[in-house]
Amino acid sequence: MRKWLWILLFPLMAHAAGEGAWQASSTGITLSNRGVAASSRPLAAGEQVSGLMTLVVWRYQLIGPTPAGLRVRLCSQTRCTELDGESGTTHAFTGVPAIEPLRFIWEVPGGGRLIPALKVQSNQVIVNYR
Repeated sequence: MRKWLWILLFPLMAHAAGEGAWQASSTGITLSNRGVAASSRPLAAGEQVSGLMTLVVWRYQLIGPTPAGLRVRLCSQTRCTELDGESGTTHAFTGVPAIEPLRFIWEVPGGGRLIPALKVQSNQVIVNYR
């Protein structure tokens, strides 16, 4: 039910806060060791856009359990914000040029192998701008 609700609301949220929006998604990463940060591929507009970000909607999906202490950040080229769940919205990028790509950064503190490995199935963002 939650998945279907997200699918229905995701497009509506895209136009809620701005005059334009772009969406990007990518397959996820596998993180096998604690104390190492891994970055998703850059998520960028598929065409030339101009303006400044207003609201960013994010979503990621994990395969398997969430490791204790998992830290996930969403970053532009100039700033990062800590994410507090698998989906949500943020105004942390307000004023950032809408053309800047975003990346998810994954990290589990500590040292040694991560068993089982952190497997991210997908990363998605919708960037609203004006």
